[in-house]
Amino acid sequence: MSTQPQPSEQASLVGEEYEVEVGPVAHGGHCIARTDGGRVLFVRHALPGEKIIARVTEGEEDSRYLRADAVKVLEASKERVDAPCPYAGPGRCGGCDWQHAKPGAQRRLKGDVITEQLKRLAGLTPEEAGWDGTVIPAPGDKLPAGEVPAWRSRVQYAVDEKGRAGLRKHRSHDIEPVDHCMIAAEGVSELGVEQREWPAIATVEAIASSGSNDRQVILAPRPGGRLPLVELDKPVSVLRVEEHDGGVHRVHGRAFVRERADGRTYRVGMGGFWQVHPQAPQILVEAVMQGLMPRKGDTALDLYCGVGLFAGAIAERVGEAGAVLGIESGKRSVEDARHNLQDLPRVRIEQGKVDQVLPRTHITSTDLIVLDPPRAGAGKGVVKHISTLGARRIAYVACDPAALARDLAYFREAGYKPRTLRAFDLFPMTHHVECVAILEPASKGA
Repeated sequence: MSTQPQPSEQASLVGEEYEVEVGPVAHGGHCIARTDGGRVLFVRHALPGEKIIARVTEGEEDSRYLRADAVKVLEASKERVDAPCPYAGPGRCGGCDWQHAKPGAQRRLKGDVITEQLKRLAGLTPEEAGWDGTVIPAPGDKLPAGEVPAWRSRVQYAVDEKGRAGLRKHRSHDIEPVDHCMIAAEGVSELGVEQREWPAIATVEAIASSGSNDRQVILAPRPGGRLPLVELDKPVSVLRVEEHDGGVHRVHGRAFVRERADGRTYRVGMGGFWQVHPQAPQILVEAVMQGLMPRKGDTALDLYCGVGLFAGAIAERVGEAGAVLGIESGKRSVEDARHNLQDLPRVRIEQGKVDQVLPRTHITSTDLIVLDPPRAGAGKGVVKHISTLGARRIAYVACDPAALARDLAYFREAGYKPRTLRAFDLFPMTHHVECVAILEPASKGA
């Protein structure tokens, strides 16, 4: 049998090191650098303007670009700090991208990414997008360098073969065992997931509601594994996540937590979407309502409506003479949305994909639209359709600036332009950022 390595193995550059000067930030939690030979590197753990030694983590001789980690800093940026988390750094936990940057620098880097995506994918300057260029922290998150806000109210831990809970390394299935996640919310840390062993378990998801005292731990056994008897210090719902004819086997406790936003309580079942930062739902509802300015009697669409957060907020403001239609693909989320909004008879929730359900409604006009699509964005087809409905204003909530920029370009083709754009740092220490764009017909005021 031949033991000759495959050609791709021969061409691998993993482990190669280059001395480089770091260029601008790029979308995804890394910066761009070029080797003396012109190779493009996407480097993590670096900051613009630094001189570093970059070690290749992914890439081959014929790759268009290489991925790398900054393993040694020769000339540091004034924005650099020692990472507060002991698990952050090259080859370690992949959850946080910017532990090594001052908090203000993190927000400026995110702002640079938004600016670059708007220009490259939408052909818009910040001024044309109605954005002042700032990324706004949540109240209480503006902390001195070296301090980390504990904001993540939902954490999914992976479990290694020894039963230790940890977090995935960057772009890897490998697990970094941790005894404490610094960005985990207090209620998550109180559950003590990292302090116990989890034999035969593949993942442990810990949820701490910010709107109630509800706590939930969701366990996924390894294939063929049996769920152990679990006793925790805090009252929780412990669920066995085991696919069986499309269902889930519950061990004990209720299968949802209760959240609060805009004066309403929302039931969020397992698998249902709710913002991870405790203050995010209220911040985003206020931004959307301030942008849309609903009037009594308005009709509205809430697309990708989840458990009904924006539909409920709009319905409260348009009153009994108004009407709201929500569309959501997740079956459990639809059940929750209908439960959450059952006291609002002028709200209707339909299940299915937006691009399939919306045409079937035969709606030809509406006053307001809010859409909060998944990370990939709404897409050209959905944008084209909703742009024919004559909405006075459209609110687009985006967790990915690239997807937002692509869809803004589609909106411009379809006759809508941004009126305002606001960016919120609802994922501190990571590269993620939340945006709310308010659009109106391009002909308005022309």
